Amino acid sequence: MKFFDTLRHKIVITAVIAASSLNFLGSASAEMLDVEKDELKLGFIKLTDMAPLAIAYEKRYFEDEGLYVTLEPQANWKVLLDRVITGELDGAHMLAGQPLAATIGYGTKAHIVTPFSMDLNGNAITVSNEVWEMMKEHVLHDADGKPIHPIKADALKKAVGQFQDEGRAFNMGMVFPVSTHNYELRYWLASGNIHPGFYAPNDASGQIQADVFLSVTPPPQMPTTMEAGTLNGYSVGEPWNQQAVLKNVGVPVITDYEIWKNNPEKVFGLTKKFTDQYPNTTLALTKALIRAAKWLDENNGANRTETVEILSRPEYVGADKEVIANSMTGTFEYEKGDKRDLPDFNVFYRHYATYPFYSDAVWYLTQMRRWGQVPEAKPDQWYADVSKSVYLPKTYLKAARLLVEEGHVSEADFPWESDGYRAPTSAFIDGVEYDGKTPNAYINVQTIGLKSNETVKAGAIVGG
Repeated sequence: MKFFDTLRHKIVITAVIAASSLNFLGSASAEMLDVEKDELKLGFIKLTDMAPLAIAYEKRYFEDEGLYVTLEPQANWKVLLDRVITGELDGAHMLAGQPLAATIGYGTKAHIVTPFSMDLNGNAITVSNEVWEMMKEHVLHDADGKPIHPIKADALKKAVGQFQDEGRAFNMGMVFPVSTHNYELRYWLASGNIHPGFYAPNDASGQIQADVFLSVTPPPQMPTTMEAGTLNGYSVGEPWNQQAVLKNVGVPVITDYEIWKNNPEKVFGLTKKFTDQYPNTTLALTKALIRAAKWLDENNGANRTETVEILSRPEYVGADKEVIANSMTGTFEYEKGDKRDLPDFNVFYRHYATYPFYSDAVWYLTQMRRWGQVPEAKPDQWYADVSKSVYLPKTYLKAARLLVEEGHVSEADFPWESDGYRAPTSAFIDGVEYDGKTPNAYINVQTIGLKSNETVKAGAIVGG
């Protein structure tokens, strides 16, 4: 049963379990977990990567686990996090940086954990038509006259310089200070020798020494804000890059897949208190979300057309089907009419997408340190300890084992022998290698950004 309250701009979706219904696709002998709390309210932001929650509800995977679930869209990431902390929400679709930042006390202090990573990739950086015209002459083109991707930030540097010569600030939007979008945008800019600015304990703007001024803008407002001239570009998830193409107000110049191949994106966040108090409920939630992720990716994306229809509904993302399909069905449209195959733009299950790797957490912490959100030097062990206090791969694998036994998933779908760290990779736009076990070495090799023993005081870098 579901209804849309147009006055309060939220939906309540309640999963009702029919007593006579057994919706298991696998073993009929599988036993339902004895969940400690069966009525749950989960939050999300209207982005396409909330899909595992929508599918877990629509395909009755929550019901299979004995859960009565309400899904509720939230106004913004801060409100979402605050409501999880207060218990108004039992859990939520979160920016991967949010549990880490809250746990270390950057912004709101609270111990938030995640047993489930929701997806890989899914973001892009879009610039205004004016900026794209400035960039185009510095971008390589193929024999057909189409831009060759990936487009490096070196091309944007010329446009930023022109703005500076004209006495204009170059403004870009991102969704939240600890969002993947912020760190990906900063990474791309810095790789083109454009300084995105530092944070400091007494200056949370993130604009100290910046060449480009980044600020928080709600995702649905980004295309219209850029059209109005307030933003010159932005970094966001879908469908808001494709919306700029449809509205002819901007051009997505690079996806996060091109910045860091198969980068981690959102997570499912819960308080540590919740997981301690309701361990079986946590397992049941994780099981339902793993099944939803599998459905989203199975049979070479055969379910993505149905996914588009579901996400387009007002209670979920509420964007046009055409806009959502541009990226959700294995393609991505850059300039109008320049639609290219990009099958890994949205990954929900493949490449161990749902496993909460410690090394993913460490990468976010290195970016917090690089840009001054973690103001002081930390030893490598600190990065490992924080990651292990937030990411819960043991809980994830316990849920996965139950699903294997029930016949819902395959043994080969999970990294059973992993130590929680991905292998070192240099699949970044600048080719720099990242090893989650040596975070300070990774921080120190970056050309722009704080080194491991530096900090920002009174607008200047000290130490080193």
